Amino acid sequence: MTKQETPKTLQEAIVFFSNPANCLNYLVARRWPNGVICPTCGRNDVTFLASQNKWQCKSAHKRRQFSIKVGTIFEDSPLGLDKWLAAVWMVTNCKNGISSYEVSRALGVTQKTAWFMLHRIRVAMQTGSFEKKMRGEVEVDETYIGGKARFMHKSVRARKIQGRGAVGKVAVMGLLERHGEVRTKVIEDTKQETLLAEIDTHV
Repeated sequence: MTKQETPKTLQEAIVFFSNPANCLNYLVARRWPNGVICPTCGRNDVTFLASQNKWQCKSAHKRRQFSIKVGTIFEDSPLGLDKWLAAVWMVTNCKNGISSYEVSRALGVTQKTAWFMLHRIRVAMQTGSFEKKMRGEVEVDETYIGGKARFMHKSVRARKIQGRGAVGKVAVMGLLERHGEVRTKVIEDTKQETLLAEIDTHV
């Protein structure tokens, strides 16, 4: 299998992406098909530092050293590209969708980590690029949603409704990028089963 090929099965994907060089070449070929450029200044005569798997720009500026993760959905994540790219393969090849529990079992990560990965991958699929993240002015808020107490049996009401807390309710978190293209709304219930809805909007 050459570096330009895409694995055809999950087993091939896990074996292929377990090699750091394959991960690096795979992403470079797709992110910079015409040659690596500095994401800060755009200069294309950069030097590859093989010992660190990074590049260094010849211009003197902040962040002159950069990795393939910089400016992508993989940035700021301690997970290796072997996990990320295998997860991307699973999401894009499972036509009926895939849950965070399936990704967790397949890749050996926690369910919360798998949920975080799926969230970022789905945003990238909607925007059409791994390089587009929320930036600039981003608003985040959360609330709890639950049924009205007067519609519950008194025994259920006494057990679940305790003031304005989260007991027995569903947590809802919203993220909004001002002047952006995507608004993402995340709804997570008490069992950590997640419904992710991404809605096109123009704010």
